[in-house]
Amino acid sequence: MLELATPLHALRGLGPKRARDLEERGLRTIEDLLFHLPFRYEDRSRFFPIASLVPGLRATVRGRVVTSVLRRTRARGLTIFEALVQDDTGSIRVIFFNQPYLRTALPAGRDVILHGEATVARYGRRGLVLQGPQFEALSDEDQEAIHTGRVVPIYARLPGLSSRAIRRLIHSVLKILPPLIPDPLPPGLSEERAFPARREAIAFAHFPPQDADLSNLNAFRSPYHRRLVFEEFFFLQLGFALSRRQREVLRAEAGLRVDDAIRARLRAALPFPLTAAQRKALKEIADDLMSGRPMNRLLQGDVGCGKTVVALLAALLAVENGHQVAFMAPTEILAEQHHRSFRVMLQGTGYAVGLLTAGVTGSARRQVVLGLRSGAIPFIVGTHALLEEDVRFSSLRLAIIDEQQRFGVAQRARLRAKGARTDVLVMTATPIPRSLALTVYGDLDLSVIDEMPPGRRPARTVVRGEESRPAVYDFLRSQVKEGRQVYVVYPLVEETDRAGLKAAVEMQGMLAHKIFPDLRVGLVHGRLKTEDRDAVMAEFVSGRLPILVATTVIEVGIDVPNATVMVVEQAERFGLSQLHQLRGRVGRGTHESYCILMAGPRAGDDARRRLDIMASTHDGFVIAREDLRMRGPGEFLGTRQAGLPDLRIGDILRDHDILEDARKEAFWAASTLATAPQRRDLVLHLERRWAGRLGLIQVG
Repeated sequence: MLELATPLHALRGLGPKRARDLEERGLRTIEDLLFHLPFRYEDRSRFFPIASLVPGLRATVRGRVVTSVLRRTRARGLTIFEALVQDDTGSIRVIFFNQPYLRTALPAGRDVILHGEATVARYGRRGLVLQGPQFEALSDEDQEAIHTGRVVPIYARLPGLSSRAIRRLIHSVLKILPPLIPDPLPPGLSEERAFPARREAIAFAHFPPQDADLSNLNAFRSPYHRRLVFEEFFFLQLGFALSRRQREVLRAEAGLRVDDAIRARLRAALPFPLTAAQRKALKEIADDLMSGRPMNRLLQGDVGCGKTVVALLAALLAVENGHQVAFMAPTEILAEQHHRSFRVMLQGTGYAVGLLTAGVTGSARRQVVLGLRSGAIPFIVGTHALLEEDVRFSSLRLAIIDEQQRFGVAQRARLRAKGARTDVLVMTATPIPRSLALTVYGDLDLSVIDEMPPGRRPARTVVRGEESRPAVYDFLRSQVKEGRQVYVVYPLVEETDRAGLKAAVEMQGMLAHKIFPDLRVGLVHGRLKTEDRDAVMAEFVSGRLPILVATTVIEVGIDVPNATVMVVEQAERFGLSQLHQLRGRVGRGTHESYCILMAGPRAGDDARRRLDIMASTHDGFVIAREDLRMRGPGEFLGTRQAGLPDLRIGDILRDHDILEDARKEAFWAASTLATAPQRRDLVLHLERRWAGRLGLIQVG
């Protein structure tokens, strides 16, 4: 008997290879297949009389095949199947290329439904023709159409399966699926919310009836769609809720202590007074560290708000208690800058600050690894190199992950696992809208720094085209003449983007030799040797290098208060949030600062509108919302983000209201699961739905 848990390879006609391909896409069972919902619907239910067709009209007709013939052409391997289809009003020729099987599928006398665009016949033929239309051959026994003559579901392709093939497969599954299937939601919840039955909701979502509202279908706003969206969000949020409860019931260890002597040393390390928002965030983090319960916290704040100082004070608190801290950054250049600044801030404490990146090799690396194992290095700054197998700690208590969206969930878990009981603090300068935060970081407690340090002035932002380039260069020269410094940034999507790297190198050469031959122009990118990159950055930080051409390696963390101008070349190639990050590299001192977004010659109207958003606001949350709306969550977080759940039905932008509702119910359910008899069924469904797809959810 067919059940939701039946493996797909058991379906007749699917074949073992196709079943393996589907499994690689996360579709293993009948339930997985049924939750591959259509992404849109087409109304093919209205039949047009054949005589009413005109060129360019996309329409559905119903008729009978009068004649059909398969012709082979002189072109090798090309066949043409041609049929004449007739209804009570007239007839039309129908043509298919390289589909010889239609000779038996559409013989003379067969009733057929066709959907396609009528076009004028070519090559001397007269009249109209339907070329390669969607078709439905109707037998005498079965007059039910699924591809035409109804509201038709349109699916995203799967390996080896077109939308038409998926439609046929799901239709056959629904015909033999039992009339009643279990509802995985907690007892009473579906009735309380007047949800349709699960079996009914699935059938409706795939094959809605003729009277279904097409706009509601395509907006996923029918009661049946909303029920399925709620269910998906409910179990996602239940996983987060159980993950939190699991941490809460873990055996508490001794919390970190804070006494007057430690407070004095923390104050001594401060380069400047904290803002009220920084103090609030630090207190929330310190309360976690002192509680003895495992911390899992996200520290969020706009560019330049001072997150790193808060993280450093939290690290110093752990080190003062005799433990170790690991600070992981997404790039070598950022790790190196953090290492330099942390050493300066902690020089009066006597604590060693180590550095471990791919560029640290040989005896230097061996010394760092030994220092971590022995405890001689209490504070380590690094990149992914910290995750390597031979990197072990004596007493890792706090893991800080900078720019969390650059790392996957599994990497966060690997760093945490290097300590017996590690607290985790993740940071992001990308203001994440609430709906996305609840979807990606739902297991984290949230601290927000929503206040800028005194003296920070937002950069004046303008959009310029190629015609303005001479004026832009004149402005750069005037700024350098006043003693200021300039960034010129080129897009480099990946470190392997050779075209982007070549463009940056060529720009540096042109600026150095043709535009500013009397000024020093440096170049820095991620593929430079560490010592060469350090030398260039040291020159820029010291003020001796007035112009720095760079790729996006300078996107985050680089702090040069004297740099007042950021020129972004081909700015339309960047996401809005990335542009906001880049803009945050200037305006870090007391001087007026500027961000000039250079639109490339191929930038269209949409791209210019995006850049105009950057020029109109400095509010990171406004920018993030627009960026998320335009690019979607996957690109918004970056292609490397491995923690984004693979939502099959819900959409965090479209369905944010359902997400909030489902979260409340899921957290309530989690709080009552300890004694509730349905705990086992809920957890089993959760594990089956998200197993292997959301590493941060671990339910025991």
